[in-house]
Amino acid sequence: MIAPSMLKCDFGNLQHEAERIDAAGLPLYHLDVMDGHFVPNLSYGAMVIAGLRERTGVPFDAHLMISDPAAFLEDYIKAGCEAITFHIEAVPDPSELLKEIRNRDIVSGLAINPETSFEQAAPYVEYCDLLLVMSVRPGFGGQKFMPEVLPKITAAREAGGPDLLISVDGGVAEPTIARCAAAGADIFVAGSSIFDHSDYETAGKRLVDAIAQSTEAA
Repeated sequence: MIAPSMLKCDFGNLQHEAERIDAAGLPLYHLDVMDGHFVPNLSYGAMVIAGLRERTGVPFDAHLMISDPAAFLEDYIKAGCEAITFHIEAVPDPSELLKEIRNRDIVSGLAINPETSFEQAAPYVEYCDLLLVMSVRPGFGGQKFMPEVLPKITAAREAGGPDLLISVDGGVAEPTIARCAAAGADIFVAGSSIFDHSDYETAGKRLVDAIAQSTEAA
């Protein structure tokens, strides 16, 4: 599943971007929410997501790179997010918030930064529907993929089994996506590798083909 990272979209024309993403058949919007505190950058919040929700029926995953995700949970549910992912580094014991998200019939997601071991997240996998492994440091787009996170994806797949969705975010492109898939990822957050191309459908297919070609070669 290729999930375009909206951090790289044209914010001056969200209507057009939604039309292009949906026409390309991309199945999930990855919405990067930054507060300028948990990460050293600002992006957008629930009001922008609510406006975008009116322009597409494709599912949303709100990736909350914010210091107090529990305080804003209701805002993102009301904005129309089907999945809400927050960072273990912001909430050292995330179990109650994960359970609350799941109880609201929303996909419960937990994110871990590159320097955070999977072992720190492992006790909470039972409360997760989705685990997001950051393959760059959060806060900025266009960073280089960090291959040292791949063993964490494999460990998460072994611990979570087939029912756990595993997403990888950061530097995902044709040269890197196959390694993420081989490690066990299901969802591939793609920023530059989608939005730097004029044809989003072709860009998405090239990413999928890179996985397929690697599988055939193996």
